[in-house]
Amino acid sequence: MENEVLLGNVMVDCKDEKRLQSFYAELLGWERCTLYDRPGVRSTSGTVFLFIEEADYIPPVWPEENGRQQKQMHFDFQVDDVAAAVGKAEALGAVKTEAQFGGNLFVTMLDPAGHPFCLCKKEHA
Repeated sequence: MENEVLLGNVMVDCKDEKRLQSFYAELLGWERCTLYDRPGVRSTSGTVFLFIEEADYIPPVWPEENGRQQKQMHFDFQVDDVAAAVGKAEALGAVKTEAQFGGNLFVTMLDPAGHPFCLCKKEHA
């Protein structure tokens, strides 16, 4: 489509951009890259996450609490084996959140910078 605006990348604020790049490269199996002088990861389909250090970065609180830093978004990753993906994420430095709402369908975790993400059972049509 002419003049269509395309998503170029997702920029993720954090305290340690290299640590988060390593975490997501290992967790997702995506290649490490640099784009716009920022460290990032890129999927084989071209999805890019870039990471930027912010000196005043404050991790979000999840579940949300009034008056505390709110999450602005989160990633849902589709996986074949949720338990195996959780184990891998924990080995890379992620932690499961105390509150879980996904039953057998998904597990909510926090990456090393405190961003929530979910590991979701892949749905097959």
